[in-house]
Amino acid sequence: MYIANFVGGHHSETAFAAESSIPEPTSPTQIKIYAGKLFDPYTKTLLENQLITVSPTSGLITSLTMYNPEVLRSLRESETLINLSTKTVLPGFVDVHVHLFLHPYSETSWGDQVTRESLAERTIRATAHARKTLMAGFTAVRDLGTEGAEDADLALRKCLSGQNPIIPGPRYFCANRAIVTTGSYGPKNRLYPNRDGVEGIVGAEVADGIEGCIRAVRRQVGAGADWIKLYADYRFRANMTAVAPTLAGTTFNTFSDEEISAIASTAHSLGVKVAAHCSAARAAGFLSGTVDSVEHAYGITELPSNGAEDLVDQITSGTSSTFWVPTLSVYRTIGRNTRAWHEAEQTFRRVIRQSPDGNLRIACGGDTGVFPHGDNALEMKIMVSLGAHWSHVLRWGTLGGWECIRSMLWEGQAGKERLERVERLREDARTVGDNEVPFGAVRKGFAADIVATSGDIENDFGHAVDKGSIVFVMKGGRVYKRDGRELV
Repeated sequence: MYIANFVGGHHSETAFAAESSIPEPTSPTQIKIYAGKLFDPYTKTLLENQLITVSPTSGLITSLTMYNPEVLRSLRESETLINLSTKTVLPGFVDVHVHLFLHPYSETSWGDQVTRESLAERTIRATAHARKTLMAGFTAVRDLGTEGAEDADLALRKCLSGQNPIIPGPRYFCANRAIVTTGSYGPKNRLYPNRDGVEGIVGAEVADGIEGCIRAVRRQVGAGADWIKLYADYRFRANMTAVAPTLAGTTFNTFSDEEISAIASTAHSLGVKVAAHCSAARAAGFLSGTVDSVEHAYGITELPSNGAEDLVDQITSGTSSTFWVPTLSVYRTIGRNTRAWHEAEQTFRRVIRQSPDGNLRIACGGDTGVFPHGDNALEMKIMVSLGAHWSHVLRWGTLGGWECIRSMLWEGQAGKERLERVERLREDARTVGDNEVPFGAVRKGFAADIVATSGDIENDFGHAVDKGSIVFVMKGGRVYKRDGRELV
């Protein structure tokens, strides 16, 4: 996310036919996890005394049953017997808005990172960020743009994937290069202000007109992007800062509705979802139902009094498939006295008040990278501090994250039928791939992406989800952290 001069689907239903012929291993290497409490995001409740059986070969959860606490008296821990009876076990967290190729702006400005740090340096930093993210309990992320690091995310994804990844990190969904219009994004060229970028470095891909937008989508999908990201609005006149700072910080629409429709329809026809950066009121109208997730959308309070209600109706009633990702963390990080934070806070409070059951199409993503990687839980902490119930937030940060970032092969009637077949244990990463397995819940047939906290999730949520309280991390049946110690 580029921040400068800051002031104040339709889904095609693709049939899925990947019934794997890989048999479940017969070797006695099943891992058994004894969970004292287990969060179920489907019911938003804590289940007591749950025994989770995991196949490290397939990386799937093979069974979930209750156990008698008496068995713990004679239980001897080993590599395949894990005693978490005094802990709260959770599905791995999902951050749906990160930038692994950025580090905090308090360390180095966005412009200097993009124009003065080499691609090699930025990639090495990204590998360190991936590790910190996983060890904080986040087993899956969606990266919404390399911000000038070209196609490095596609190579990083390969290094993070497979049964023996080169580096430890979360499941990694890539949006590659965000798509922007001419003149709208950075880095701004002070010497040649009519040129996009500095010395050939651009923070995103520039596309104009329907044909140009279609071409950009096709190129990125062909390169291997999991997602397409577009900027529906931005501070287009940022170069006016010296003479009109308020105008420079004003958000303007970038693409026309026709261009956005072209981007979305082209991506969807190729089986790829679309995320839209949108700060202002446009999110409540045209974008909802056109794209698959709307990022930020704090400016909904600028609408007439029924604007927020319209947005809530769309994300709660099932009339729209679009997820809302509030990214509260980035605005809190920028500063509590800014207009953006005030509006983001008020918008979120209004939305959750109108849906007390928490059944909102919300996913947790903090724009992580603007603040430190590993602190991804800040988004969930802020949500609870603003009045959301902890169980709702935990659902948005686990199962809701998967429902948001999963591929289109999990959507529509075909996706529903696929989900109904999950217990057959055929969604094996060796066949369908790391980014096609189901995750976000501890259930039979789901990926064994499991974390545990030593904290009190019900009474001290912020401390419980903090990275310092995450004592156990498993991704795809492999243990990366145990008893608070990293194992890689």
